[in-house]
Amino acid sequence: MTQGGEPAPDNAQILERVMGAGRPQSVGSFRFWFGDQRWEWSDEVAVMHGYQPGSVLPTTDLLLSHKHPEDRVLVAGTIARSANDAMPFSSRHRIIDTGGSVHDVIVVGDRMVDGQDRVVGSAGYYIDVTEALAEHRQEALDDSLHELYAARAVIEQAKGAIMLVYGVSAEAAFRVLTWRSQETNTKLRTLAAQLMEDLQALADGAKPIRTHFDHLLLTAHERVPGR
Repeated sequence: MTQGGEPAPDNAQILERVMGAGRPQSVGSFRFWFGDQRWEWSDEVAVMHGYQPGSVLPTTDLLLSHKHPEDRVLVAGTIARSANDAMPFSSRHRIIDTGGSVHDVIVVGDRMVDGQDRVVGSAGYYIDVTEALAEHRQEALDDSLHELYAARAVIEQAKGAIMLVYGVSAEAAFRVLTWRSQETNTKLRTLAAQLMEDLQALADGAKPIRTHFDHLLLTAHERVPGR
């Protein structure tokens, strides 16, 4: 969802210039239909796995063949349960591309429904959180992070929640939060505040926190007042 006008410049815009305009190249989208285990992935996800865009048809077997041997069984079980229980598929694991390089990725999925509001699959994003930023960009990002952390306590709280749920480093958690800010054209502080407000609703324990958190993360911008 995109707002009608240009957002006011703030630290989120500074970070946007540091990381590059638009969607970071380390993020790609996917869709997974439970019934026939059919996958679609974006060009970015194909490249993460070492393929030229459009050169290969993704399948469950192909995806599993790229999982790190220590993560493969766990991910295979997660995919099987998601199809059997009609629940979103999400995971943090390692993949090995066609060149043998290891990538640490987060897969964040939300429910995909048909016209009758029945859950038919999962749609979401692959986020490559491998520490691979060029040195000069990392230095610029660190400078912006220092300023932002000192001024925005709510961002620290949201970052901590992402670290806890997905088991990633502080830097990777901040990249996830910044990605959602850029993707939805929502100020970083506003998005973080909404996410923390939404997390209060998890106290009832009605759903597994991981599944519910994935949904909150992908839809927090929709609940920001005035959008």
